[in-house]
Amino acid sequence: MRSDTAGAEDKSRVRDAATVIVLRDRDTRPRILMGQRGSAAAFMPNKVVFPGGAVDPADADVPLAAPLGPLCRARLEEGASPRLVDALAAAAVRELWEETGLILGRPGAWPAAPHADWARFAATGHVPSAEGLNFVFRAITPPGRPRRFDARFFLVDADRIASDPDDFTHAEEELSHLRWIPLEHVREANLPFITEVVLAEVAARVADPGPPPSVPFFRNTDEESLFLRLYGKPMPE
Repeated sequence: MRSDTAGAEDKSRVRDAATVIVLRDRDTRPRILMGQRGSAAAFMPNKVVFPGGAVDPADADVPLAAPLGPLCRARLEEGASPRLVDALAAAAVRELWEETGLILGRPGAWPAAPHADWARFAATGHVPSAEGLNFVFRAITPPGRPRRFDARFFLVDADRIASDPDDFTHAEEELSHLRWIPLEHVREANLPFITEVVLAEVAARVADPGPPPSVPFFRNTDEESLFLRLYGKPMPE
């Protein structure tokens, strides 16, 4: 999440962002991958969070080895262009890689030289994949915060990780204390309010690996705060 270093940007602007909730051992003792933000971070200092961050301009041009599922895509398109939907999926993969060193991708060669933001990922010999990412929550940061994001939360099973799920050696330094926390104990951590809300949705989804019946949308604007549901376009039978 590069927002802490972007000092010249308009801090009142709402930036599109992707957050990744990695679920491990779904059928036995579910655990969630979490990390802690630094004390000097402008956004959510010291909080224990999921990996994630703002969409970068280059994300929209990244090749995906596999796309998002059609229902998740339809729900994302309720508030985003098709190009932004692709960028959100790519950003989810990139942020997971940058903040944890874990790879969501398939072995393969890139069709063209990757943007600098993706060079380290491409060097692993993988092409990013959105397969298995389920869109489960959307939230806009309330007005008055140091940074504001329109964040889409994606749930993915750790079985989709192409690398060792316990190897965080390739992570950058934006999150510390990366660890798999049992879902039953995760609320004991120093969590942001919205993370607690999302975790409640995740707990309700543990028994069902598919897309949720609808996607909660916590929409905060200067005028009002609303809790909505995203259903997506009707799917063909």
